[in-house]
Parts: sequence; C-alpha cells; structure tokens
Amino acid sequence: MPTEILMPALSPTMEEGTLAKWHVKEGDTVSSGDIMAEIETDKATMEFEAVDEGVIGKIMIAEGTEGVKVNAVIAILLEDGESADDIGAASAAPAPTAAPAAAEAPATAAAAPAPAAPVKDGARVFATPLARRIAADKGLDLSAITGSGPHGRIVKADVENASAAPKAAAPAAAAAAPAAAATMAAGPSTDVVLKTYADRPFEEVKLDGMRKVIAARLTEAKQTVPHFYLRRDIQLDALMKFRSQLNKQLEPRGDKLSVNDFIIKACALALQQVPEANAVWAGDRTLKFEKSDVAVAVAIEGGLFTPVLRDAEMKSLSALSAEMKDLAGRARDRKLAPHEYQGGSFAISNLGMFGIDNFDAIINPPHSAILAVGAGTKKPIVGADGELTVGIVMSTTLSVDHRVIDGAMGANLLNAIKDNLENPLTMLA
Repeated sequence: MPTEILMPALSPTMEEGTLAKWHVKEGDTVSSGDIMAEIETDKATMEFEAVDEGVIGKIMIAEGTEGVKVNAVIAILLEDGESADDIGAASAAPAPTAAPAAAEAPATAAAAPAPAAPVKDGARVFATPLARRIAADKGLDLSAITGSGPHGRIVKADVENASAAPKAAAPAAAAAAPAAAATMAAGPSTDVVLKTYADRPFEEVKLDGMRKVIAARLTEAKQTVPHFYLRRDIQLDALMKFRSQLNKQLEPRGDKLSVNDFIIKACALALQQVPEANAVWAGDRTLKFEKSDVAVAVAIEGGLFTPVLRDAEMKSLSALSAEMKDLAGRARDRKLAPHEYQGGSFAISNLGMFGIDNFDAIINPPHSAILAVGAGTKKPIVGADGELTVGIVMSTTLSVDHRVIDGAMGANLLNAIKDNLENPLTMLA
C-alpha cells in the first residue's frame, strides 16, 4: 500500500510551514536518510530526510507552497511492486495553496486524514505513516516504542520487531488542541480595518511565518501568563573598570567582552543563588532545574530569536562571549537548529545599545522570567558617606510569572543579579 509522506513538525511549536524546495522528483528512488526537501519554519529552513525506502509516486505539494499544515500529505511513496495506479484517490486531493485563510483549512483537512500523533510524557511521538498503520493493526502503543529513524522517528522495522501489547487509551489529542489552536487575539477584522483606512494610501505587508508566530505566542503569553514587574537600578562603575582591564589582557587573543556577557553570567549565577526561581510552569506542576540555561533575545530582520546558552553558570566570560557571538551570527542568518533556540527558564532582552533607558519585556513561555535591560548612563548618586557623586547606572526590569515566582522570590533573584553585576570579581570566584 502506498505510504503517505506527511509534513513533519520540525519543532514542538511548529503548526505549519513552507515547502521551500524539493530535492526529489516523481519517479526518483529514495532511501532512509536521503534529503527529500527543504522546509521553512517560522525560524529557519531545515532539510527533511526520508525515513523509508521507495519510489516517489506523486508529489502532492508544489515547492514554494506556504501554509502547509503539519501532518498534511506532501507526497506519496511507493514500495516494491507498487505503481502509480495504486495511489488511487489520494492523489486526487487538491494541494493547499497560499490562498485565503478561509479556504486553507478545508483543503488541509481533506489532504490529511492521518490519525493524530501519539503523545509520550507530553511530547509528540514521531512515526512514519506506515509504522502507524502497522502499529494499529498489531495493537501496539507507539509511545512505548523507541524509534531508530532520524531524530528518534519510529519506522517500519521498529513496529515489526515490537511485540503486541494493549494499546493505551487514545491520547488526549483534544486536550492538546487548545494549545495547537492558539491564535492571535480577536480584534477588528481585516475588512473593518481596510475600510477604516480606505481613503488613505498604504501598502499591505504580508506576514511571514515568524511574524505570525511572534504575534500569536506573545498575545497568548500576555493573556495567559500573570505578569508582575520588579525594577532596580544597577551601578556599573566597578564592572566597567573590571571589563576594561580584562579586555586589555584578552586583546592578544582577539577576544573582547561586552557588558551583555557580564549580564548573562550574572543572571546564570543568580539562578543558582535563588534556585527556586530556576523553574518553569508546566500546566499542573513546575519544573525546577539544576543548571542555568539562559536565553538571550537577538533581533533579526522581521523578528527575533532567543538562542539559549546552556549551563551558563559553568562557563567563563570569554566562553560565553564566543558562544553568544556564534549563536547571534547564525540567528541572523536563520541557521540555528531548534534545540539552540528552545528551552531555558530565563531570558534577557537588552535594548541598551539602542539608547532605551528602561522598558517592560513580555515573558516568552515557558520561561518564568525575563530581564529587560536599559542603557547605562551617567547619573547623580548619593554615596555611602552621603556625598553626591556621578556614576554609571543601568535600569533593569524583571518581568515575572507569578504562578512560578512570588514577589519575595523575584526580589531575591533581581537583588542577586544586581549584587553580581556591582561586584563583578565575585563572578570569577
């Protein structure tokens, strides 16, 4: 029986993508691991590998097609002995196009009769269509099978070698539906807005995948995450002097530390000093972490990335600086892999280089907090002896998820960040 090749979910948050390019054509023979296509997600363009052997019987989605839903049929794979005649009605389904959104959902639904993907420990289990059919025939629970295909995907051999076991109750696909169906908040309709400005010249700018996801995710975050805000001014004189000394010593190596490198290190250490705050909200529980994985917002054309520096508390300032430069450069080229911008419990958004004094940042779920960093500017300061002096002061705002972090805990976290930055030598201890 011909095998349907489905639009893969290349990241946990992917709901649709663009089939940017086919590397195969109808009639080509493919083997497991062959590159079949390039798929553009909201964050990057990634290669899609074949997981089964066979012949491409029919390509259902033309390259360049936008808005292809996850699990939509994008091609038909024929096994030995099968021909194009075996494809049958499946090939007659119209391919989705970048047509109006109202027509997109029915077309996708008609093209994607595949059963809902199983779930294991809250995460989707990836399996080929053929593997799912064999598992259904044998009464196997896919969540109990370890996949041997690319990225752990369950393939035909895995289910053929598995022994039959009672299949678990149908995964709570309906429960996952609200999260998958998260959309931008209702507001004035497109028609209403167009009529409002009908007498004014304007240009319609089409939203790309990244901008759509940013709009949906941050709207959802602001509506569902109970934010509260903590603010502190941080004096940077000691840090600036220490940074200058370090950069002179690092100059022969070609390294140069930025203020942001110190902020990353200070936040990573603060999460160790206030370990209760190093956690995320997980629906009916919180997940508390041992390591400090810190995300840093990086502006790119049309949106932003938040690459994650893992185990940041363990790394030297120069190592953090080099890693951040690498991640930021590849983020701007949209070359990051999903595991490089997903995860973490805490984020940093620094607009100081743009001259912004202070601002409030929106938490990016599932993070429990984000530190908004403003510019360091010279301000009058009352010293410990009561005398008025001038110092470099940086304004910070910590946005906090109240489900995870209460007021006192958030204050302790921000105070720890402040102490680390105002006493930079202690970060090397």
